[in-house]
Amino acid sequence: MTKCKIKLGSITEVKEFTTLANSYDFELDLISGRYTVDARSIMGIFSLDLTKALTLVIHAEDEECRDFLEEAKKFIDD
Repeated sequence: MTKCKIKLGSITEVKEFTTLANSYDFELDLISGRYTVDARSIMGIFSLDLTKALTLVIHAEDEECRDFLEEAKKFIDD
């Protein structure tokens, strides 16, 4: 399992992120406060507070999620 902070600042970014998330087989969750949603769900993501960074939880081994993290680096909030 890997965790990182991401920022989704626009509708376009949410759409791009969910498209990316749906192209991988492992489970992805987004957490905002006490709420957790499936990272593949556009409606779920829009139910979160997008003004703050979200915690992305990747339910895969490090080597499995390396490609995903490379593609998602534009969303990662350092």
